[in-house]
Amino acid sequence: MNYDKSVVNRLKRIEGQIKGVLNMIEQNKDCREVVTQLSASRSAIDRTIGLIVSMNLEQCVRENMEKGEETEGLVKEAVELLIKSR
Repeated sequence: MNYDKSVVNRLKRIEGQIKGVLNMIEQNKDCREVVTQLSASRSAIDRTIGLIVSMNLEQCVRENMEKGEETEGLVKEAVELLIKSR
């Protein structure tokens, strides 16, 4: 699968968030602030996982339809990936 630039940009932002959390910990910032930033990072990761799964699903469904193949298994697999990621 080809990942588009938006996915890379999202991951770079997440990387920055994580580096920020590390800095906060090194500076002994308040626990609530650290947890808030970690929660934001986790949410960003979850949204990125959803985006990647949906992009891949769309591409696979399109390819299977062009070949005249079933798509039901692809949808089930995508849902399983999302469940597994939680």
